[in-house]
Amino acid sequence: MRRSLLPLNALRVFDAAARTLSFAKAADELAVTPAAVGQQIRALEETLGVILFRRSPKGLELTPEAEAALPALRAGFLGLEESVETLLSGQAATRLAIAVARGALRHWLAPRLETWLAANPSASVRILPLDAPVDFTQANVDLALSFGPPPDAEGVFGRKLADEAVVPVARPGAPDRPVLWRAIEQAQAPPGAIMVSDAGAALEWALAGLGVARVPQTLAAATLAAGELETRGDPEPIAEAYWLCAPAPQWKSPKVRALVEALLAA
Repeated sequence: MRRSLLPLNALRVFDAAARTLSFAKAADELAVTPAAVGQQIRALEETLGVILFRRSPKGLELTPEAEAALPALRAGFLGLEESVETLLSGQAATRLAIAVARGALRHWLAPRLETWLAANPSASVRILPLDAPVDFTQANVDLALSFGPPPDAEGVFGRKLADEAVVPVARPGAPDRPVLWRAIEQAQAPPGAIMVSDAGAALEWALAGLGVARVPQTLAAATLAAGELETRGDPEPIAEAYWLCAPAPQWKSPKVRALVEALLAA
């Protein structure tokens, strides 16, 4: 019999009835009616073509076939329980893999991750660069920090860090040379502009005092608060934003929930 056709629920009922030698006691254990236990046992006997119980003056008795099968059945259930415990222990662990949009590691994630790691000294984190929306069916990651529109892959959900805007920032006294990273701005680049691959690289050029970078406020916030950069104009709201995203089952895992809450609280 193929695994997909194994009548696991009926086998669980059979195990309970075999241990108690009573449909009524098995029903109490499983929180069902004795009639439901009897139906499951009859269905299992019909599926297997084997009689499992006989009535005797002493009550319910196992047939020799049923008695011979019980040790392997119980070993199988024990193996299933151990497998589930292994899966749950893995979700409770603090070994994580995070895919991160370029530029967001140093200027947003790293300071917050440092705080979380200090509070979880046994944790280990693997960081992967993220250049496009992550395919969670292919990538072995627990969480992604992406930049762009809301995640739209089936079954993937995201939490937006903030409504986003780009703000022009530069070192005090730096030249007005534009540092561009968005494709729409690079297509209209004026003479003398510096063109880079991502917002993080643009921010690094601004920190080096080489020009004015229009970068997401989320990335620039810490350097502005520290006085390393100054604004050279007003913020401009944009549709894109930074998102912490993962498939629904991973949002439910304790390790991902704990990390996300810690990152957003920092």
